[in-house]
Amino acid sequence: MQNGQILFRSTNLRAPAVSFEQALLKGIAPDGGLYMPEEIPRLTQDEIREFSDAKYHEIAYAVGRKFLAGEIPDEDLQRIVIDAYNYNVPLEHVYDRKYVMRLDRGPTASFKDFAARMMGRLMQFFLNRNNGKLLILTATSGDTGSAIANAFYGLDNVKVVVLFPEKEVTARQRKQMTTLGKNVTIIALDGKFDDCQALVKQAFADSELENLNLSSANSINIGRLVPQTMYYFYSFAELRSGDPSEKVVFSVPSGNFGDLCGGLIALNMGLPVSKFVVATNENDEYPKFVKSGFYEKLVPSLNCISSAMNVGHPSNIPRLVQLYGGNMDEHGAISSAPDLDRIRKDMYAISITDAETEAMISSAYKKYGLLLEPHGSVGWAGLQHYLRDEGDDIDQLYISLETAHPAKFPEKIREILSFDPELPPSLQGLEEKEESYEHLPTDYKAFKDFLRDNY
Repeated sequence: MQNGQILFRSTNLRAPAVSFEQALLKGIAPDGGLYMPEEIPRLTQDEIREFSDAKYHEIAYAVGRKFLAGEIPDEDLQRIVIDAYNYNVPLEHVYDRKYVMRLDRGPTASFKDFAARMMGRLMQFFLNRNNGKLLILTATSGDTGSAIANAFYGLDNVKVVVLFPEKEVTARQRKQMTTLGKNVTIIALDGKFDDCQALVKQAFADSELENLNLSSANSINIGRLVPQTMYYFYSFAELRSGDPSEKVVFSVPSGNFGDLCGGLIALNMGLPVSKFVVATNENDEYPKFVKSGFYEKLVPSLNCISSAMNVGHPSNIPRLVQLYGGNMDEHGAISSAPDLDRIRKDMYAISITDAETEAMISSAYKKYGLLLEPHGSVGWAGLQHYLRDEGDDIDQLYISLETAHPAKFPEKIREILSFDPELPPSLQGLEEKEESYEHLPTDYKAFKDFLRDNY
């Protein structure tokens, strides 16, 4: 901490500590690591209890201010959160004290809106203050690209390039990105999400591209993680009982692990969490790590129906490892082991097959009228595994995260449930819009040449 401000340091520990503004605009540290706060600020239990009477944007302000005090005036931060969070966050009751938090009501019907909208507004604030410009590079496995593209669309001081694996996103996910234009460029690769992410990271490390003022809007950017702590506080505040010792169990469908890391930061800030159910699809490198203590990347990643979670080496794993006292570089090499006993205490990690994902979409709807898409189904299925293994306490509060609107996956919903989910306003009219996007090989030279030629 410096002059009351929290400083941020690279997970690789070979770069100087920086302010939030610097970490946000740079995206990734010069040593290739990810920025994390040197010190995670705390909320008192009294402050957390007061959230029960607060609106979402008020909780977002209180949590965000813990990280941003001294860097952005309070009135500007209040304006930003009110503007960013102008939509509902339904907490759908399923049975007993089990709920689904629907993070799918934003402008692109994805939980990525929570991070992208606030991050975009923070970037714009700092850039306008310094008359700066940025070129945002982002890799997406589904929803990140559309959320980032929409959050930054039309901004004069920011241009956006999004890379996506052409064969692993749905048509609606693609069209949310490719029908915008203006300052947003979309590139399809004939490869995996990990290939897209690797090209983006290589560009950040390339000194020959420094003149482009590159930054990231993926969850490798700390500006994505801070907003993702907020809905954990919100859901607990809304659903908590009067018991001052109450704790909550969250089930988090996990791909690149940004959402989970947001929850873990909330835990370290004081949120009373009993357990995180970490539910992956068949890309099971993390559940295997928790079980064995040995981390091995999954190359290539598997193509599952929960496409946004098709990640063989989650970028945020180094952050998680650091939170538990260890050190891992961006390639997955562990130089100092984390506290696995504490990880196992805080987390229950489970891999869900495609067959289980489809079966859960069917059973959740038929049994409870709960409409899930593949990612939310992985989270809900993970929670059911946890309840069977650890026991179902009817007095315990359980919250499972639904991360995308079912209407973004109409083919799968139609196949399993024999109807089309109703389109939210954000997806209406999308089919008629004209698409425009580039195609590149999975080759860094081709990508570098594209950036040099166009920016």
